[in-house]
Amino acid sequence: MTERNYLSNQALTDNVEVIGCIPRDNGCYSTWLKSTIFHPQGGGQPSDIGWLNEVEVVHVNVEDGDIVHLTTKPVALGNAFARVDIERRQLYSRLHSAGHLIGHVVELMMWHPIKAHHWPGEGRIVFKPGVNAQSVSEKHIQTICENYIRQDLPCKVVQRNDGFREVSFGHFTPYLCGGTHVTSLGQLGNIKVQEVKIKKGNLIVHYDVA
Repeated sequence: MTERNYLSNQALTDNVEVIGCIPRDNGCYSTWLKSTIFHPQGGGQPSDIGWLNEVEVVHVNVEDGDIVHLTTKPVALGNAFARVDIERRQLYSRLHSAGHLIGHVVELMMWHPIKAHHWPGEGRIVFKPGVNAQSVSEKHIQTICENYIRQDLPCKVVQRNDGFREVSFGHFTPYLCGGTHVTSLGQLGNIKVQEVKIKKGNLIVHYDVA
């Protein structure tokens, strides 16, 4: 089972050990590492991409409980140098953290997040109403989010003894999360709350980052 080093540190490069590599029907190769800094697709977040030595990693996913790196060419077994695409990781981290921030802000209005999608151009959070759910508008969410971004609340990550990980910003209640995040909200830059709508009783907030 691959050690998930991306959960405990933000490293974008690492010396890793390749323990398996076999061809796939689509022309790529399934490559396994003893430990990885690549975040696989999941939890509403796209996978990291990057390189193992000079071989491109085009996708990372979880198959049969283990992490598989899809590479464009075979990678020799043994030691390799892993590099995560920095720009892609930063974008995904900003999108995921922006989704958490919106989740926290709308929870203050008595809506409870139940589902999230943190993909570029597709960001959205789905909420179910609480007992005293308030009226919500794009402008209201945007204003409150911008205030917390100016405060630059720090990200707090806690790895629990049961294997789950909690992520929070400042004083907000932690969410269970295995994704990547900015170290503080000031790194989000500009976020845009694009649309707020009600569908089948649930509130859907669409958003993006500049």
